[in-house]
Amino acid sequence: MKNQIAVIIVDDHTLFRNGLKILLNNFENIKIVGEASDGKEYLDKINTIKSDIVLMDINMPVMDGIEATKKSLEKFPDQKIIALSMYGDAEYYYKMIDAGVKGFLLKNSDITEVVDAIEKVNVGENYFSQELLYNVVKNINPAEKIKNQQIKLSKRELEVLEQICKGLSNQEIADVLSISKRTVDKHRANLLSKTQSKNTASLVMYAIENKLVDM
Repeated sequence: MKNQIAVIIVDDHTLFRNGLKILLNNFENIKIVGEASDGKEYLDKINTIKSDIVLMDINMPVMDGIEATKKSLEKFPDQKIIALSMYGDAEYYYKMIDAGVKGFLLKNSDITEVVDAIEKVNVGENYFSQELLYNVVKNINPAEKIKNQQIKLSKRELEVLEQICKGLSNQEIADVLSISKRTVDKHRANLLSKTQSKNTASLVMYAIENKLVDM
């Protein structure tokens, strides 16, 4: 059996945690190693439980997912956290991005999408629910949009950016565009630099807000 991905579920709803555990336990490459009902309980456990992925709810009592993510990454910068979001949590998207999450999943996502997200984030990629992105875009207040700073992107950079927003990995983008992964790596680095985005999540939101890609 290949190495299992150790997962911690942090959510204040017991039924949701139990349901997700049951579903994920059906996958041989995933192992639930811990759970917590709020951010504080999670932080109390991270010294004794080694995990690869944390599925982190946003709205929780005692300590929410935003604060828990910040504190967790201050202590363990390499921790990989995926935010669990409801449709109404769109306003917290930016805060979770700033906190350092590697991905976003809607709570009503199909279990195959959850597993796909876990597997991608585990190997260093990012994962963003396309349905959630559509919802975020729909609810963006025009007055709050970041103004396009006349950033000039090449045709190839725009092509790469479009694929990034679809959630593709660098290797997948290379395959789609028939270019080398090294070239994609370079374009991604340039895009982050030109847009002053600190991570892929910020880059995706910048692209959507400034209508650099069609969603």
